Amino acid sequence: MASPRAVKESGVQLYHRSFPVTFANAAGCEVLDQSGRRWIDFFCGAGALNYGHNHPRLVEAVVMHLREGRIVHALDVDTPVKQAFIDRLGQFLGLSGLDYRVQFCGPTGADAVEAALKLARKVTGRPGVIAFSGSFHGMTRGAASVSSSRQVRELAAGGCADTTFVPYAVGPNGPCDVLDQVAARLADDMSGLSPPGAIIVEALQFEGGLYAAPAAWLRRLREIASQHGIVLILDEIQSGCGRAGSFFAFERAGIVPDIVTLSKSLSGLGLPLSVCLIAPALDAWAPGDHTGTFRANQLALASATTALTLWEEPELAGSLAEGGAQLAAFAEELATGGDVTARIRGMALGLEGSEPAWAPAVQREAFKRGLLVETCGRDGRVLKACPPLTATSDELAEGLELLASAIAHASSQELAPAG
Repeated sequence: MASPRAVKESGVQLYHRSFPVTFANAAGCEVLDQSGRRWIDFFCGAGALNYGHNHPRLVEAVVMHLREGRIVHALDVDTPVKQAFIDRLGQFLGLSGLDYRVQFCGPTGADAVEAALKLARKVTGRPGVIAFSGSFHGMTRGAASVSSSRQVRELAAGGCADTTFVPYAVGPNGPCDVLDQVAARLADDMSGLSPPGAIIVEALQFEGGLYAAPAAWLRRLREIASQHGIVLILDEIQSGCGRAGSFFAFERAGIVPDIVTLSKSLSGLGLPLSVCLIAPALDAWAPGDHTGTFRANQLALASATTALTLWEEPELAGSLAEGGAQLAAFAEELATGGDVTARIRGMALGLEGSEPAWAPAVQREAFKRGLLVETCGRDGRVLKACPPLTATSDELAEGLELLASAIAHASSQELAPAG
């Protein structure tokens, strides 16, 4: 009898190409491979682990849920853990004067984007969407259709005819404010641009290269959307849950979006959880209009409720402020050399060298030294460092020292073209 063939993973696997080891254990800022070798994690699951790996209080919430034999899969029926999350979220949003209804979507951020776009079209009766250069909203067809990457949109096999892309507030070529032109075109019935159903935007772009929209620009965008009855969707999937320095990146602009998409670090443990926060007047869903077998993941809700309680304690706010200052000081020191451009917002640091191959080279050197970081931006030219919000000063210092060493080594080498 022939022996069974080994199953091999598809070539679509991505992150293993940057981190070619088998990770086995993790806690806080640290990740260990099977042999016990240690890395400092400034990657944080591409934004899904803002509180670090296996935060003890979040783990305990999940363990207790299982130990007590509570229901694990419940579709969208009512459960105590779901109601506890809704109550806690409502209290938390109320502290910022925000009033939203929560829609549980499928397990990923892209599912929330799909739901938000679908709802905007249902409410307005208009199919069009305005999106921005440098944007990334997910890999499903609808989410890809409002993402600016040509590769992402082509792999989505079309579906972009209803999307109009306009320049983001800032990008590789500097500031570019075209909102007054967009407003003029929307007001001109001969411009060829009809008012769309939605505008979708990131207040802080990560995949585009870590660019932050100015507060005044976001306020002007809110104004335009309101004037033309357009649903304003803020994608906070990667920037939310504190990464940008406040719980939402849009908070500093003082605006209230119509819909907010939230996922990644919402559960706090890397468990799948994705929601849309919807202005009550826009909650036009009929029962079953948008479903999903794995929405409202019960274990994720248990940890998410506990994660929200962390924001009620001064320790997290202090850690976030001190960590942001430590990253900013590091960025300022690098920028004085003139060879590296640094962009920072909260606990997110983007570094760009003068050569296209610089960021990938630094990433490789950092990995060799025991530090996990990611690349982003056009052609992967930007190095992205996103430590846990809960990292101690000593942990940040250790990681930044490794990063500085990797930068020094890569900058001293003759770099081959990236790719």
